[in-house]
Amino acid sequence: MRVGIIVNPDAGLGGRLGFKGSDGRAEEARAAGAQDRSGPRMQQCVEKLSELLDSSLNRQGEEIELICWSGAMGSSWMGQTPATIIGESPQLTSAQDTALLVKQLIDSEVDLLLYAGGDGTTRDIVKTLGTLGEVNGKSASKTAIVGVPGGVKMHSGCFATTPKAAAEVVLAYHLGDLRTGITEVMDLDEEVYQTGVWKVRMYGEAWTPSSPRFMQGAKQQVERVSEEDTIEALAEHVKTLIVDDDDLMIVWGSGGTLNRIGKHCGHDLTLLGIDVESPSLVDGNKRTLNLDLNEQGLLEIIDQHSDSNGQTKPILLLLSPMGGQGFLIGRGNLQLSPDVLRKIGIENILGVATPSKLIGLSNVRIDTGDTILDEKFQEKRFIKILQGFRTTRLIRIAQ
Repeated sequence: MRVGIIVNPDAGLGGRLGFKGSDGRAEEARAAGAQDRSGPRMQQCVEKLSELLDSSLNRQGEEIELICWSGAMGSSWMGQTPATIIGESPQLTSAQDTALLVKQLIDSEVDLLLYAGGDGTTRDIVKTLGTLGEVNGKSASKTAIVGVPGGVKMHSGCFATTPKAAAEVVLAYHLGDLRTGITEVMDLDEEVYQTGVWKVRMYGEAWTPSSPRFMQGAKQQVERVSEEDTIEALAEHVKTLIVDDDDLMIVWGSGGTLNRIGKHCGHDLTLLGIDVESPSLVDGNKRTLNLDLNEQGLLEIIDQHSDSNGQTKPILLLLSPMGGQGFLIGRGNLQLSPDVLRKIGIENILGVATPSKLIGLSNVRIDTGDTILDEKFQEKRFIKILQGFRTTRLIRIAQ
């Protein structure tokens, strides 16, 4: 099987900086110290794929040929894995370069496109496939695509849950164990998104291997107006936690559920950011709210939350799983980097979900970007989900 490799080196750069997307802001993100995200995650995927091909799981013993450009859009992330080079990445990349690479890969008769990026990259790929018509007797638009999650936000259903899961999907597809199905290509209105408004649109459809375990599915909005009583009850629970311990720092995750809970707690939270509510450093009897913090801001404010002996005071991270996909960490909240999560402590994470979100949610997904930390979550096996006033439920963490 011939697999075309596409890496958007700018995708995901703004995640830890608290950007609501990286479109058009790559230079700004790099100037602020942002590190590559999509490339290293493609490298994780390729390394796992090489490992799988050398294992007994590759029962047919056949090889997969990787085809790419040299440089940042391809070969820089292949590690020791050999690849066929069909072009060269420009120093500065754009959507037009992605389109050109897609065309060249289709002309090279690849069987599958494996790409690293976010929803914007997906849109560029699918749009290009749709313009190519039939190539060598095959419809380009029906080419299977598998996304390695490398962006800030990934709502489309063609992304694997993790880079290693993407490798599992490629091998299973190669062996004929997975068939392709149509999934939705989703993205947010970037300009509206910057203001904190979530407005998601369907931009098209793509063919991708169907795997409920390894593919994330498309994001859904599932909150209902009728659940306002539940939202109020969840807010009352949070209020009691603060009354019980006025030293408690609360790190508010992103999303509509927590935003609505925050309003009942008297806060105008950042819909798509990470906020921190904590005792005032000036007057311990008051509480302050720090809005839309990036990774560095979170690390600094958590470091300040300590007693005279240097011990971290109580802290609680509230997170709501993404509707339809079940991600608790790793989608839209990259400010919660592995370093931030370690400082908070995984034992201090509480999921929050309304009844409609819990329907069909058999597990939650964690993708911190750190293999060791992901394994610690999986060793925990379950996480508490607050679903009502003083009412929690244990939900399994997906393996």
